[in-house]
Amino acid sequence: MFDFANSSYTTVIVTVVYCVTFTRLVVGPGADGGFELGNLLWSVALAVSYGLVVLTAPVLGAVMDYSAAKKKFLFASYLVTVLGTAALGLAGPGHYLWAMLLLVVSNYGFAAGESFASSFLPDLGPREQLGRISGFAWGLGYFGGLTSTLLVMKLGAGDATDFSRARWAGPITAAFFLVAAIPTFLWLRERGRPRPLPPGETHLGIGFRRLAGTCRALGRFRDLAVFLVSMFFAMAGLAIIVSFAFLYGDQVLRWSDASRVWMFVLTQLTAAGGAMFFGWVQDRIGAKRTYQITLVWWLVCVLAIWQVERLAGWLPGGWSAERLFLVLGCVAGAGIGAVQSAARAMVGILAPRSRAGEFFGFWGMSGKLAAIFGLVGFGLLQYRIGLRYAVLFCAALFLAAWLAALPVDEQRGRATAETTED
Repeated sequence: MFDFANSSYTTVIVTVVYCVTFTRLVVGPGADGGFELGNLLWSVALAVSYGLVVLTAPVLGAVMDYSAAKKKFLFASYLVTVLGTAALGLAGPGHYLWAMLLLVVSNYGFAAGESFASSFLPDLGPREQLGRISGFAWGLGYFGGLTSTLLVMKLGAGDATDFSRARWAGPITAAFFLVAAIPTFLWLRERGRPRPLPPGETHLGIGFRRLAGTCRALGRFRDLAVFLVSMFFAMAGLAIIVSFAFLYGDQVLRWSDASRVWMFVLTQLTAAGGAMFFGWVQDRIGAKRTYQITLVWWLVCVLAIWQVERLAGWLPGGWSAERLFLVLGCVAGAGIGAVQSAARAMVGILAPRSRAGEFFGFWGMSGKLAAIFGLVGFGLLQYRIGLRYAVLFCAALFLAAWLAALPVDEQRGRATAETTED
């Protein structure tokens, strides 16, 4: 249910609605009518928020494990996200610094909460079923994103031409998140047991020491460490896709509002189905193999999107680039949830249960470092060469992720995690 709730933020704010509002209305076009400056500021704001997660997530994860306070940390991140998202409606045209600050705050709460929520995964079932559980939750999340965005559109807050209407996207999304996450805090159980705080110690000090110990012992968890390197490249590519896919359709292909709505609805459905299907597949053929299959899937889709206008000309029946882009988006959508869900489940398999918060802090840190690298790199590239050719950067990232995952031994890493329980 938390995946269902928090997907409203990433879908409405980051991917579909507010990204266009920010570039078109809050920042506005440049002297040449282009939106490259808005795109760059958008990527910088997201990168700063991810940088804050990098600095805090691992040590907060260690504190959560020691004090058995995962649910409290999750609740705090939830409040930060809700309040920051609601306040986005206050940043009007020209107030882009205020909008960027609120985006940093709200996205920090969302991204930190993503790590906190995922740290519960190892407690939700046996390791051999974590792929199915993660996939189902991630798939359910897309229905949350679909529901919240349709609500925003229905209430007129998706209009990127009228700020008096568009400003309500933040408050509506915040209200959805506020209500939809209530079942999590009513019924989710904290299964860990808090440990007494030694005299003269603080939870933060213990958190830093536990984190330092884990870093020193990371060589023992070499399969997890190598996997995090692969995940770095994959999440960098996905961060670009999530943040710029709809901007690509809007600015490169000049798609219609109808195509934008259809792309959103269909990709949410295919992404949900893909996450659930590949979660089921993962429990049968292994997390690593599933993860690598989905990376190849994305590599092919990105290359096809790069050449979408040429491919449309080759197809019989007078296909337009806009129509083919819609089809490719649906095919790609089936892989986006699968990559993220498989990566989360892989960490759940390779992490000791007693240090789940800590290791998922590393998961969050790796993913957010990747997002910084991907967003800033892509933002600068598109500023220099345009969105059309910058998309090749995504293809290179997915290829690097596939190659980096080759040395990972899933069974060896699982055995290490099971013998490290304390």
